[in-house]
Amino acid sequence: MKRIIIAMGLVLMLTSCNQTKIAYVNVDEVLKEYEGLKNAENSMREKSDKIMAELEPMMREFQLKVQDFQKESSGLSAKVKAQREQQLMQEQQSLQQRQQMVQQQVQQESQQLYIEMDKKIDSLIAIYAKSNSYSFILGTSPQTKSVVYGDETSNITDQVIESINKSYDSKESNSIDPVKKDSAVVK
Repeated sequence: MKRIIIAMGLVLMLTSCNQTKIAYVNVDEVLKEYEGLKNAENSMREKSDKIMAELEPMMREFQLKVQDFQKESSGLSAKVKAQREQQLMQEQQSLQQRQQMVQQQVQQESQQLYIEMDKKIDSLIAIYAKSNSYSFILGTSPQTKSVVYGDETSNITDQVIESINKSYDSKESNSIDPVKKDSAVVK
């Protein structure tokens, strides 16, 4: 609520100046449509799937050991049966620990990825803002609603998405042209 009041006060104060350009973007849309983030998410998903595929044979092997034990258990002495149960429990715990470690690693890498992507998107939006003479580009989403009302001509979400995706494509081909001039102005 405090952020909304500050943002609205800032907007009101700045709109009194004729030279101030202000626009807003839907942050959720930008995140959803940014090709760099899509590719990074796909890469993380592939890595996670690969790691899980490596664990799968170990899990199958363990299940076979459990099935074998269940078939043989009626013919085993109590002492041998207890030892085998203990071994299987230890193996199960080891597999579960390994699986948890892998999941934590993937989760940490994913969090780091989002932090890096957030910084990258902020940087690209700043480049876009400077290139198009914006004093402010506000971010909004259905959850934050930091822009309660904004004329659709001030919504530059599509232009920003196009610009940052062009920048992403350009960086892949080693040429940088991250901005496209637009006409959304708030006076």
